[in-house]
Amino acid sequence: MSLSFQLPYEWQIGWRYTRAGRAGRRNGFISFISFVSVIGIALGVAALIIVLSVMNGFQKEVRDRMLSAIAHVELLEPNGAALADWQALAARAKQDPSVRAAAPFIAMQSLLARGEDMRGAVVRGVLPEAEAGITDLAAALRADGTLAKLVPGAWNVVLGGELARALGVKVGDPVTLIAPGGQVTPAGVVPRLKQFTLVGIFNVGHYEYDSALALIHLDDAARLYRTEGPTGVQLKLADVHEARDVGYRLAEALGPQVRVRDWTRTNAAWYDAVQIEKRMLFIILTLIVAVAAFNLVSTLVMTVTDKRADIAILRTLGASPRSVMGIFVVQGATAGVIGTLAGVGFGLLVAFNVGVIVPAIERLLGVAFLPSSVYVISRMPSDPQMGDILPIGLIALALAFLATLYPSWRASRVNPAEALRYE
Repeated sequence: MSLSFQLPYEWQIGWRYTRAGRAGRRNGFISFISFVSVIGIALGVAALIIVLSVMNGFQKEVRDRMLSAIAHVELLEPNGAALADWQALAARAKQDPSVRAAAPFIAMQSLLARGEDMRGAVVRGVLPEAEAGITDLAAALRADGTLAKLVPGAWNVVLGGELARALGVKVGDPVTLIAPGGQVTPAGVVPRLKQFTLVGIFNVGHYEYDSALALIHLDDAARLYRTEGPTGVQLKLADVHEARDVGYRLAEALGPQVRVRDWTRTNAAWYDAVQIEKRMLFIILTLIVAVAAFNLVSTLVMTVTDKRADIAILRTLGASPRSVMGIFVVQGATAGVIGTLAGVGFGLLVAFNVGVIVPAIERLLGVAFLPSSVYVISRMPSDPQMGDILPIGLIALALAFLATLYPSWRASRVNPAEALRYE
C-alpha cells in the first residue's frame, strides 16, 4: 500500500497544493510567492546560524587567550591578608571532582619604571613549579625555560610584550618596581622601590594581560609586599564552563572565611557584554526570520482565494471546517519545514567552512577583513553550537506554523454556496 493511502486526506491535499501552482498565470504567481517565502525563511535561518557561530568563535578565541593567563577560580582571604595555611585550603578545594590543580599566588597593583617611563601593572607572585599546572602561559614559560629563572632572591621578572614595549626594555634590562604603601622615615613616607631584572617576555594575544601583567617569584613578592605568605590559591578546572557552579559549591563548602571568585566574575564586564550582545543579535536576526515566515500569510491568503471552489466542493462532500483548516495548515507548515531544514543545512555548511570560504572571498576581492597588523585575531573563527542551532530551528518552525493559522481559519469559514455561485 502506498504512503498516500496511509496519510489523512488533509495531508494529501495540503501536500498536493504545496507542489501545485505551475499551471496558469495566477497559479504560477502564487507558486513564485510561495517559493520566495521558503527562500526567505531559509536565508534568515542560515544567517542566524552563521552569525551566532562566528560570534561564538570570536568569544571562544578571546576566552581561551584570556584563560591562558589567569586561573579558572581564585580562593582569597576576605580581608586581603595572607592565608594561614594555603596547602590545607588547596587540599580541601581539590576534594571537588572538577578541580584539577591548585597553586598559591600573591597579586598586587604596582608601578613599573624604566627611566622616565612608568606604567601600572598587576604584579603576580607565583610558585613556578605549581603555576605551570594552572595556566597555559606558565606551561609555555616552563617549556622554554623562562619560568625556571624566577628563583627566590634573584629578583627577576617576566613582563607582557606590550608592557615591555611601553617601558622600552628587553631581556636583561633592569626594571624598577614601586610597591604600594611605602615606608615611614624621619623624612616622611618613602615609596618602597626594588630593582628587578627582566628575564622573559610573553605574549598571550590578549591586550589586557600583555600590557599589564608581570610575574615574579612568590617569595620575592612576599618580601616586597610584606605579606606572611600567599594571599590566595588559584584553581584549574576540568571544564571552564563549570566555573560558576564550582565556585558556588566551593563557597558553600569552604565557608565565609574564604572568598571565592571565578573567571566570569573577574572579567564580569567582558563576560556580561558578550552575553548581552549575543542575545540582542539573536533577537534582531530572529525578527528577520519572522518577517520571512509571515510572508507565508500572503501566500496562503492568495491560495485560499484561488481555491475557493475546491474548498466549497470539499465542504459539500462532507469535509468539516477543521479538515479544511488542516489542509492549509499542512501547506504552510510544509513550506516552513522545507525552508527551516534548508536554512539549517546551508547555515551549518557555511559555519563549518568559514575558514575556507572567507580566505577565498578575500583572495577574490583582494581585501583582508581582519588584517594581522590591526587585529590580534587575523582569521574568521566559527564555533557552531547545538545550544544555538536547535532553538533557531524550533523558533523558525513555530513562526511558520503561527503564520498559517489565520489564512487557514479564513479558509474554514468559506461559505460553499457563495463560493460556487459564479462557477
